[in-house]
Amino acid sequence: MTLWAPPTNLGKGGSVRLRIFVVGAGVGGLSIARGLLRDGHDVTVFERRPDARAGGGAVTIWSNGATVLGQLGVDMDGAGQLLSAVRVLTSTGRPLATLDVAAMVRRLGAPVRMVPRRILVERLLKGFPAERICCNAWVVGVAGGGDGVRVEFRDGNPAEADLLIGADGLHSTIRDIVGAQHAQPTGWCSWQGLVNLPDLADKQVAQVIIGDRGNTGLWPAGGCDVQWWFDLPWSYDFIRPQRPIEMIRATFAGWSGSVDRVLAALTDADLVHSPYPHFRHPIPPPGRGAVTLLGDAAHTMPPTLAQGANQALLDTMVLRKALWDFGTSDVSAALRWYEKTRRRKLMAVSRLASLPVSHRESVLRPAAMISDRLHTWALTTFLSRTSHRRMSVQINRDLGAVPAAASGAMR
Repeated sequence: MTLWAPPTNLGKGGSVRLRIFVVGAGVGGLSIARGLLRDGHDVTVFERRPDARAGGGAVTIWSNGATVLGQLGVDMDGAGQLLSAVRVLTSTGRPLATLDVAAMVRRLGAPVRMVPRRILVERLLKGFPAERICCNAWVVGVAGGGDGVRVEFRDGNPAEADLLIGADGLHSTIRDIVGAQHAQPTGWCSWQGLVNLPDLADKQVAQVIIGDRGNTGLWPAGGCDVQWWFDLPWSYDFIRPQRPIEMIRATFAGWSGSVDRVLAALTDADLVHSPYPHFRHPIPPPGRGAVTLLGDAAHTMPPTLAQGANQALLDTMVLRKALWDFGTSDVSAALRWYEKTRRRKLMAVSRLASLPVSHRESVLRPAAMISDRLHTWALTTFLSRTSHRRMSVQINRDLGAVPAAASGAMR
C-alpha cells in the first residue's frame, strides 16, 4: 500500500486542500470521494476487498439520489431501467395502490431507475483516478488530534489525514472505533438477486406484493434483468434450510403469474448469498474531531423504501456543502453541521422504512380505499421533505453558473 505526501497547491476558492481518507469503496464511499475530488481536495479511498467491483443485485435510484449523481457528474444515461409506476397488491391479487412514478419525476425533477449495483459502481468509477483507490487495506485503529487523524492499518503502516470518512457499510470498522451503537435486527430478511426474465409484460412498471407471512417484489433492472426479493421473518437462531428454494416456493407460489415465473427460474444456486438480514442503526449523535460516518456505516436501515443508496448520496451532497461553506479552517465544525443537518431527516426515513410491511389482507384493505393520486402525493411529499430540496436547488443553481469544463474537471 503506497501513500503520498499531501500536495501544497490550493483548492477551489483559494482554500487549502484537505487530505481526506475515505474508508470503503461502495456507493457511498465512491460518491463522496468523487465529489470531494471535484471540489479540489486530495482524496484517497481505502477498501479491504481486493478490488472495487460490486456484485449483488440492483438498487433503486429515486429522484433524490439521481439529483446528487447529476451534481457529481455521473452519466446514468442507458443504465438500468427507468420506471414509470409501482403497483402494490396483496398476495390474493387485490390492488392496493399504483404509485405514479412519472408524476413524481415531474414534481421532483429527476428520473427514477432500477440499476444493477455493478453498473452504478462502474459509472461512479468512470473518470476516477484508479491510483486513488488502495485495495487490501484494512483499517484497525484511528487516533484523533486537534488538527487531523492518524489511521493505523493491519499491515503496520500508519498514515495521517486532515479528515477521515467512514463509509464502510453495515459492519463498519470506523463506526466501531468511534463507539457508535451497533445495528439492531428488525426480525426480517431478504432473499434477493437478479434473474433474466424475457418477455416481461411492462418493463417500466415495478411490482410489490404483500402477504401476511412475507412480501415480494419484482423490479425491472434493464434489458431482461429483473430484481427479485422475497422477505421473510428472521432471527439470530435462524437455521438456513438445505434447499431454500423449496421454502421460498412453498411460501410465495401462486401469488402472481410473474412471481411463479421467477420461482420456476430460480435454483438454490441463485440463493447461495442469501438471506440478507434487515438491520437498523440508531442514528449516531454528533461525533468528535475530524472523523465522521456516511451511508450504511452511519444509518443502515431496512430496504423497505429502497432508500439506502439514495441516503448515502444525500450524505455526500450535505457533507460537500458543509466543507465548502465552513472552509478548511474548522473541519470539526463542518462535520458536526453535516451530522446535525442529516440527523432529523435520516431519523424520519429510517423510522418509516422500519415499519412492518407484511399484514393480513383485512389490515391492508383500508389502503385500497385511498386514491392512487393520494398515495403518490404522500410518497412524493415525504421524499421532497427529507431530501434537503432547498440545498439541492441552490447547488444545482450554482453548478449551472460554473462553466462545464471547470465543474466537470476530475483531478
